[in-house]
Amino acid sequence: MARRPTIKDIARRAGVSESAVSFALNDRPGVSDHTRARVRQVAEELGWQPNSAARALSGERSGAVGLVLARPAHTLGVESFFLQLVSGIQEVLSASRTALLFQVVEDIDAECAVHRRWWAERRVDGVLVVDPRTRDPRPELLTALGLPAVMIGGTGEVDAGEVDTGEVDTGEVDTGGVGSGRIRPGEPSPGPPGTGRRPALSAVRADDARAMADVLGHLHALGHRRIAHVAGLPGLAHTARRVSSLRAEALRLGLAGDQVESVTTDYSDTEGAAATRRLLARPRPPTALVYDNDVMAVAGSAVAAELGVAVPGRLSIVAWDDSALCRVTHPRLTALVRDTAGFGRLAAEELLAVLGGSAPRVRESELPRLEPRESTAPPAAAY
Repeated sequence: MARRPTIKDIARRAGVSESAVSFALNDRPGVSDHTRARVRQVAEELGWQPNSAARALSGERSGAVGLVLARPAHTLGVESFFLQLVSGIQEVLSASRTALLFQVVEDIDAECAVHRRWWAERRVDGVLVVDPRTRDPRPELLTALGLPAVMIGGTGEVDAGEVDTGEVDTGEVDTGGVGSGRIRPGEPSPGPPGTGRRPALSAVRADDARAMADVLGHLHALGHRRIAHVAGLPGLAHTARRVSSLRAEALRLGLAGDQVESVTTDYSDTEGAAATRRLLARPRPPTALVYDNDVMAVAGSAVAAELGVAVPGRLSIVAWDDSALCRVTHPRLTALVRDTAGFGRLAAEELLAVLGGSAPRVRESELPRLEPRESTAPPAAAY
């Protein structure tokens, strides 16, 4: 392999001292404008680039930001959301010549360990944090480390409590104690010890609650009165927001507690299909299903076809986050449309602003827009 050019190589080619090269490349006084220009020209000719690790050790920026995904690896290959999100992030970072350090881990504890290691090794200047939890240790950790961060999809505050896993629940909103396994809207999460408040981190988010209200309003207007929500991972803040919004909007529309229900999954087609099969096997199955991603919605549509349940004749389907899958499936799936790459660009822009000294703030992305297609219609009279 070819040897990387060094400051010594530049000094030899330019005919100056190594200290003069250092002054010129770091834009420090001590060399003439002519020497500075000559050194930079030689550095470009040799293809020299600063050593980010050495710069980080000297207290300068590393030129990189980090992103850790704590999700089951098998769920990432088929879901388009993260690919679009990362493409938007990378678009902004590339323009600023900032690298993206990316890692997938098995759980939130492993993610926290990665953040500690990156901070200790000065590998990154800041991090983008995805999938805010209802009880999230990361804001407190990042604040304690002093590692600049932007939360994607939440403010770092707890929006609701835990969501039960596995079987379909009764659709009730529980305001009781810990361990009930139901949504507890507005329950706060502990902040740094002794402060009684959340750490202050910048965030970008979309209004999941309003989007869910739009979905339920659309289905209710069509005449649906038995509606099930096939949700994503339990413990995620946006899962809790969507479930809580479903309950609140159902109450506002006068639906009884047993007319809406939610079941959590891992976002995969396998669990999406299994949840659909259980729901449609009920004596009085739902007439509409809302899925938390496109992959589960397509899997659910396939299960309905296998069971002879016509879409939309006997079952209406809505997908969260539109994709090519939703548009090529027959019938085409009604979906929430948003600029996911734009969401990523907004997050990257905010992190660069934080690194530039901006105060923490929350930035709202555009509201996802419901696009009705062939998969939603009034329910058949017999159902």
